[in-house]
This record gives sequence, C-alpha cells and structure tokens, in this order.
Amino acid sequence: MNLEETSRYINNLYKKRGVSRKEYIESTELKKFGSVIDEDVSRMIQVLFMLTRPRKVLEIGTSIGYSTVSMATIVKEYGGKITTIEYDENVAEQAIKNFERFGVAENIEVKIGDARKILPQIESNEFDAIFQDVGDKKLYPVLFDDCLRILKQDGLLLAEDTLFPVMDRFKKYCNELVVPINKFNEIVANDPRLESTLLSIGDGLTVAIKK
Repeated sequence: MNLEETSRYINNLYKKRGVSRKEYIESTELKKFGSVIDEDVSRMIQVLFMLTRPRKVLEIGTSIGYSTVSMATIVKEYGGKITTIEYDENVAEQAIKNFERFGVAENIEVKIGDARKILPQIESNEFDAIFQDVGDKKLYPVLFDDCLRILKQDGLLLAEDTLFPVMDRFKKYCNELVVPINKFNEIVANDPRLESTLLSIGDGLTVAIKK
C-alpha cells in the first residue's frame, strides 16, 4: 500500500470537514515558523478528544496554533481548556491572533517560555491530556517524566513526529531527530505505566493512556 497515495485519498474525502491546513497556513501573516501537524493527525486527535472528553489539555509546542485550534474546536463544546507552551515569542503572538480569528481564544491559555522550566512548576496529576509537538525533538525524552507526572490516571498522552526514525528524509538529521525520537519511542513502549501504540499517520502519532 502506498502511504502517500492513501493519505491523499483520505484527505480528499474529508476536505470539507474541519480546518484546512493549507488555508490556515496561507492565511497566517507570519511566514517563518515550525511545522504544523497534518490533517489526518488533526482528525485523529479530534476523534480521541470526542471519545475521552479531556477538560484540561496541555500542548507542548504551539507553532502558529493549527493543532491548538483543532483541539480547541472540540473542547470548547464541553467547556474544556487548553494550556499551550511556545518557546518563540513572535510565533506565539501570531498563534494568539489565529485563536482570536477562529473564535477559540477564550478556551486557550498561552505560556511563552522553555517547557523544561515550565513543566516542573506544574502540580502532579493536573491534566487530562497532553499533546507533545515541540520543535526541538531532543526534548521528547527529556520531558517524558514530567509529562507523565502531571498527567492524570487514565489521561491521554499524544506525541507527534514519532516515525522520524524510519523516514528517509529525516535520517540525515540523526542526532537531532532520529536518536532522541527513537529513545522516546522506546521509553513509551516499555513503560509499564502506559498502554500505548504508534500510528502511521502524518509523520507518526504516539497514542498512550496512563494506567
């Protein structure tokens, strides 16, 4: 099965649903920012949120807020809130403009800064769901313990780009992308506190439940 062809087919089926990634990016004033999730990943997260209905969500890595808006359109239906962390102040400011444009700003709190400093300040068992898509992939294994600590029992842990180790276009960035993501994947797969799997959608989406 050709995964690229499959992805195009699926995205074409759902092109009239949800927020168009292409249109979102084109309508964003800022043109230099980190990558955003693919539409199939956005839809998967929305389905998972509709099933689990998390009221307090933490996102690590906002970029221009495409994933944040996708999640917020679901959680606002039942009064949920999203806290999102972005390191780059200029990118965060653009994301806030996008939140206002899509009418979800009231459901989102933006924290600007280094997740390595912000997460330790959060109380244990604080969030119902955590979505990690931080630009610096070396932080994935570094942030893992804190993510698990602040995630509630039966909480949902999601991580984007977790198939980088088997994607040819990323292998040349071995130490920056492949090694830390592979380490993170092994940690998740072997942690007895989690029930998890890795989905081959987008650039890989890890889905885990804290037991």
